[in-house]
Amino acid sequence: MTSKKRILCIVGTRPEAIKMAPVILKLQETPWAETIIVATGQHRELLEQPLSAFGITLHKNLDVMTDGQSLSALTSRIFDRLGPCLTELAPDMLLAQGDTTSVMVAAISCFYQNIPFGHVEAGLRTATVRLPFPEEFNRRVAGMLSTLHFAPTEKARDNLHRDGVSSRHIFVTGNTGIDALYWMKDRSPPMPFSSSEKSRMILVTAHRRENMGEPMREMFRAIIDLTRLHPDVEFVYPVHPNPNVRQMARDMLGSQPRVRMCNALDYPQLVSVLARSDLVLTDSGGLQEEAPALGKPVLVMRSETERPEAVDLGVARLVGSDRSQIITEVSRLLDDPEAYRSMALGVSPYGDGYASERIRDHIRDYLGA
Repeated sequence: MTSKKRILCIVGTRPEAIKMAPVILKLQETPWAETIIVATGQHRELLEQPLSAFGITLHKNLDVMTDGQSLSALTSRIFDRLGPCLTELAPDMLLAQGDTTSVMVAAISCFYQNIPFGHVEAGLRTATVRLPFPEEFNRRVAGMLSTLHFAPTEKARDNLHRDGVSSRHIFVTGNTGIDALYWMKDRSPPMPFSSSEKSRMILVTAHRRENMGEPMREMFRAIIDLTRLHPDVEFVYPVHPNPNVRQMARDMLGSQPRVRMCNALDYPQLVSVLARSDLVLTDSGGLQEEAPALGKPVLVMRSETERPEAVDLGVARLVGSDRSQIITEVSRLLDDPEAYRSMALGVSPYGDGYASERIRDHIRDYLGA
């Protein structure tokens, strides 16, 4: 009998854990794969919960996070701890998702040790290597070194072609984040707090490095103005654990009566709040994919996005960090039912919920399992 193929799945942050979870579940169902889950610990306090929500247990945590560390220190620590881990475990393939420092280091470490690297959500690009920072750089590096590129969309595939990647190494699978979203929504997770049925709700996330400082202050000023303009609207803001974000949020939004600030929601809670929300105001990536699938308009507080498909479809719109622009676009959706309906289509350009199965099958074919 042929021995099982050892697939090492690396996760570093909460979004990675969520988007890797359905892939891990599919691999764990197969008789030909031994699936090992290793965390770098890039998000120390946010990582294990989303995995446990899917019934997944970590095998090893490299625990790289330290308080106040720089990007270079984080990168160095992951290299130091991941290299010996790969030598010890000797996987037939390493699988990682997205564009974090953990993913970039994993791709380089596999290159050093001649281990095939599978990149989930490959091919996302902006026009500028520093936007978003450092994610755009990370995914370009991962794209140079990947063995298998699992592109979520046709546009992502085209980006890889422009980078010189051969078509035989690219597989358009859809986005595993949609798999995770549908899996969790089907289980009807409860809301983490009570909310008046009469109020409208806006889900807010804001934490991007390029928005730190004055851009984020502009975002928060816009939210304050919107609470005054629309007294029936409640804002829900799960605050990122970055101390700089938390301090600014407390200083500017802490006394606002209709801004509900809370710690980062666990994934089931986030899905329940997203399902209850009327629209989403965000600078993150994952919500640009998830919200349209549930019929929620998305206003993206960034000047560029590596996820243009939702913008092209009309279910998301770039509003940047300009205070007046944010106020104008949010008010338009709140005040104009037709404008709202035109964005709340309930369709996603990012997947049908079966991306993880396709990824599993492509890995099986590549490894000859």
